[in-house]
Amino acid sequence: MSALPVLKRRISQGELADRTRGVVTPLNLHWAGLGLLALVNLYLLLHMLFAWRAASSQDAAALANQRMLLTGAQIAARPLQGLDVKIERAGADADNFYKDRLPVSYSQVAAELGALAKDNKVKLTRVQYTQAPVLGDGSSEELTEVRMDASLSGDYRPLVLFINNVERDKRFFLITGVNLTGGQAGLVNLRVRLNTYIRGIGSEEEMKKVAIGGDEAPDAAPADATAKGGAR
Repeated sequence: MSALPVLKRRISQGELADRTRGVVTPLNLHWAGLGLLALVNLYLLLHMLFAWRAASSQDAAALANQRMLLTGAQIAARPLQGLDVKIERAGADADNFYKDRLPVSYSQVAAELGALAKDNKVKLTRVQYTQAPVLGDGSSEELTEVRMDASLSGDYRPLVLFINNVERDKRFFLITGVNLTGGQAGLVNLRVRLNTYIRGIGSEEEMKKVAIGGDEAPDAAPADATAKGGAR
């Protein structure tokens, strides 16, 4: 009686072993390996997908940053575009200004002031000149600064026109001061200080020759003095 259960147990174990051997065949192991490999590949694919998304977002931010830097560099470089042409043009303009608007002698300065006074119907009663130190380094483009202290008399409107025309004249004049010094017999007396530049070194002897009036105060200058200079 006791041997029967033992026999049944052995038969069951034998059947289980046979079933196990039937399942664990080379073909089944091959398919199991393929399935495991597929799972590993799926995991790696998902991992690569997440990594690609993260890298894409970082690349987009980096690309946007580089575009901003490039735009900033282009904006900063705009003033420098054509700089060589601008420098050449500025040099040509300076040469033309030097040649066309700056006088070469005191006689040209005096003649221009006299012509302006005559054209605007005012009397140039006094002009005193002083020379400032020469600007330059011994080259052919040396300049002498000329400072003028002038007294004029005339009606109010002609004097205003004279000042406007001096500022717009073909010769360069820089008005540095205007003072009303009184009037006589309906005429207005005006004191004007102005500067210009003479090309080269100015002659002090010529400067003294073209001066009008003495060293007296401008409001004491005679009202009937005639304007110096001719028509342009």
